[in-house]
Amino acid sequence: MKTAVEELSPTRVKLTVEVPFDELRPSMDAAYKKVAQQVRVPGFRPGKVPARIIEQRFGRAVVLEETLNDAVPKLYGQAVDEVDVFPVSQPDIEVTRIDDGEQIEFTAEVDIRPNFEVPDYAGAEVTVDSAEVSDEDVDGQLDGLRQRFATLTGVERAAANGDFVIMDLRAEINGENIEEQQASEVSYEVGAGSVLQGLDTALEGMSAGDEKSFKTELVGGENAGDEADVIISVKAVKEKVLPELDDEFAQLASEFDTLDELKNSIREQSRRNKLIDQVVQARENALDSLLEKIDIPLPESALKAEVDARKHNLDHQIAESGLSRDAFFRLYQTSEEERFAEFDNGSAKALKVGFVLDKIVKSEELGVSEQELTNFVVRRAMEMGVQPNELAKHLADNDQLTLAMVEIVRDKAKSVLGDAAKVVDSEGNDVDLKAIYAEINGEEVVEEEAPAEDEAPAEDKAQA
Repeated sequence: MKTAVEELSPTRVKLTVEVPFDELRPSMDAAYKKVAQQVRVPGFRPGKVPARIIEQRFGRAVVLEETLNDAVPKLYGQAVDEVDVFPVSQPDIEVTRIDDGEQIEFTAEVDIRPNFEVPDYAGAEVTVDSAEVSDEDVDGQLDGLRQRFATLTGVERAAANGDFVIMDLRAEINGENIEEQQASEVSYEVGAGSVLQGLDTALEGMSAGDEKSFKTELVGGENAGDEADVIISVKAVKEKVLPELDDEFAQLASEFDTLDELKNSIREQSRRNKLIDQVVQARENALDSLLEKIDIPLPESALKAEVDARKHNLDHQIAESGLSRDAFFRLYQTSEEERFAEFDNGSAKALKVGFVLDKIVKSEELGVSEQELTNFVVRRAMEMGVQPNELAKHLADNDQLTLAMVEIVRDKAKSVLGDAAKVVDSEGNDVDLKAIYAEINGEEVVEEEAPAEDEAPAEDKAQA
């Protein structure tokens, strides 16, 4: 087999592949067997029709077509490996010549990963947030904990922002009650930002026993998008009461006996979280710094596929929410135009990130061990709330284990970038990622000693 490559653009090539007929022999033998199974010839059992009879009765073209259908995709894969290109789309294949008994020729146009060089990333300076834990950080965590243990107490007054109301809701269009737009004993926090526009404004000032109607656009069901009269009947008004911040609260909300012990635990956990954030930021910022130095042309088909996939996921989310399209975007305080613009920018960056990280994976010779793959599956299963063996089977059955391994090695490539960078925090202090790894993993940090004059560094010994 002989393959020639023509560059149509920085992101698209045309392969011209010439294949001697002898290399088609396995596919041709399989083609004869397949055709023999499909045809019926008097005097021969199914699958036992000789090749010459098949050609006489049905023509050699039938066999050749079946042969090419089997052989060309395999030959295309071999050609791609031979010329060392990285396809990112399905190829447009055309058989351009068939010299029966001698050779065939086909062309394949395909979008590819563009060629580019990754600049040196050692010593790149990146800035991360400080890991210093302030009193405000601790107070914020405590307030969140108090919110979780808050109680609701009924009050004899009008509802205000932050109060909870117990209410019945129903909707009418032109005076006709809409059955599916009714709800009873609904608990709702006034000011929470309902997708039902006008609800918060209507509730403020209402007391138990009050009824009020307001016009709004329905957000779900068969009448989504229609204007309706929504009638509110308030049953009760309740205010949120936060527990006192004392030792008794510490015992209620944690395993600690005193408030000081709880605060110290929160401070330590906050510091640990901030250290982890520093690691993540170092890797992401080092990657962003590298991306700014590289100009990569992006294959149009790959970019379109990425954008289309994100739009498809969005459509699925909207359908699952049961909301109208407008209500969905109001809920997330955005618009379809803004979300689509995010898709365009995010898709372009995602492609560029993948190309760069794959280059680093190759140059650093990064791989995935069986234990790393197992750890990945277990961690992802915990996030999804499923059993690890169920997720592993799903990945294997859907040919997604390769995608999982790609994700693992790309994360490793990010780690390489972060570890190679010079990291400082927002206060100008040096950040030692290795020390953070050791602290997070509970290891003792060992200071590295300078080697003796007659002793080579370990990395030099490894190369010797």
